[in-house]
Amino acid sequence: MTTLSDRLKTAIRDVPDFPKPGIVFKDITPVLHDPVLFADVTAALAAPWKGKGITHVLAIESRGFLFGAPVAQHLGASLVPVRKPGKLPSAHLTEHYALEYGEDAVEVHTDAIDARSLVLIVDDVLATGGTAAATRRLAHRLGAGVAGIGVVMDLSFLPWRKALAGVHVETLVSF
Repeated sequence: MTTLSDRLKTAIRDVPDFPKPGIVFKDITPVLHDPVLFADVTAALAAPWKGKGITHVLAIESRGFLFGAPVAQHLGASLVPVRKPGKLPSAHLTEHYALEYGEDAVEVHTDAIDARSLVLIVDDVLATGGTAAATRRLAHRLGAGVAGIGVVMDLSFLPWRKALAGVHVETLVSF
């Protein structure tokens, strides 16, 4: 029997030199094209968190939205989009994080979560862990508890573990 991890390794394709030379991009669109695999992935992302009291799923822009929405439905939780700067129409908090060359930021509405919230952060991939760590800091700034992080894949050769030390992370496949 083929494992979900094996199915994902077969489906996720490498795109060399995207978005710039020397980068091998892990393309998840073939997972989305297979309705059975997509359903299996979202169910597997939700499974470790069932019965844990998750009230909100923080889905990170943009591919995290694709997985976070069905995970929130599986868990009976609210969906909270975590956006890049300038895309939220109401009062929001911003959290900056370092990139290899520069800085980026994520934002969340201030009324999306509070001290009564227990959140799960969902994204498609963990690389350096910077975006997930910034999202975790946003949740903490709003008083929410963070149960952990669920991702489809992680790039084991990059330093995401250092950025997320002490955080419960569930990943479906490692590259």
